[in-house]
Amino acid sequence: MSIFVDDDTRVVVQGITGGEGRFHAEQMIDYGTNVVAGAVPGKGGESVQDVPVYDTVDRAVEAEDANASVVFVPPAFAADAIFEALDTDLDLVVAITEGIPTQDMARVKKRLSEVDTRLIGPNCPGIITPGEAKLGILPGNIFAAGNVGLVSRSGTLTYQVVDNLTQRGIGQTTAVGIGGDPIIGTSFVDALEAFEDDTGTDAVVMCGEIGGEDEERAASFISEYMDTPVAGFIAGRTAPPGKRMGHAGAIVSGSGTGTAESKIEALNEAGVPVGDTPEEVADHVENFF
Repeated sequence: MSIFVDDDTRVVVQGITGGEGRFHAEQMIDYGTNVVAGAVPGKGGESVQDVPVYDTVDRAVEAEDANASVVFVPPAFAADAIFEALDTDLDLVVAITEGIPTQDMARVKKRLSEVDTRLIGPNCPGIITPGEAKLGILPGNIFAAGNVGLVSRSGTLTYQVVDNLTQRGIGQTTAVGIGGDPIIGTSFVDALEAFEDDTGTDAVVMCGEIGGEDEERAASFISEYMDTPVAGFIAGRTAPPGKRMGHAGAIVSGSGTGTAESKIEALNEAGVPVGDTPEEVADHVENFF
């Protein structure tokens, strides 16, 4: 089983004629993802690897019956691209773009509360259900189909943990990179809830990092609602207070919350073993079975 995407997902790539959009659209197609359209204003009538391009997402959805989009649009225009996707009643929008202004994302967040569309990202690697579909920039070759779900704020950390799992013969149902910006569409709790409801997911890995309180909220959710075992990892243990580390959301204010220590403590109290390294995370997952 899987969450959010599978082999029935029909994808429109927003920004498919740009360098990043074209490259990753081709990678998605080569993986087997059902990329049915591109959407770029003024580029309607063109094609990329035989994928038709339309001027708007709405026209792409109408013509090709798309139900998901991936956004490869520069930061200054990415919020408008997300708004356009949200106006078409897609099931899922995955925003890969990094550097979208927080003020723009605040407007997007408000709009999300008014629609049924799920947003993953921005500033994320995307989502993959191994052997079925990948939406984003994830390296498909390191993933394998299996029974462990993964949700992470960090793309690079996702790859490290997944590679360790796959090398040990532990496959994945779905891996979700939720992004590390202060305002994102899908939270840890959203993904954990979906994994808990997925009959094919027998364990979950949650990779967090310093900054914010999302991991603490996730720990509370795990403690109260989850029967599926969860293993964790928290990046940024040595980061100095007040210094942003990589992601815009990865900053500790010095108030005592958002630190690696506070997150690890919350997860441990919820019964989640937290690995010191990606290898130890795989150890914990092996111990679940």
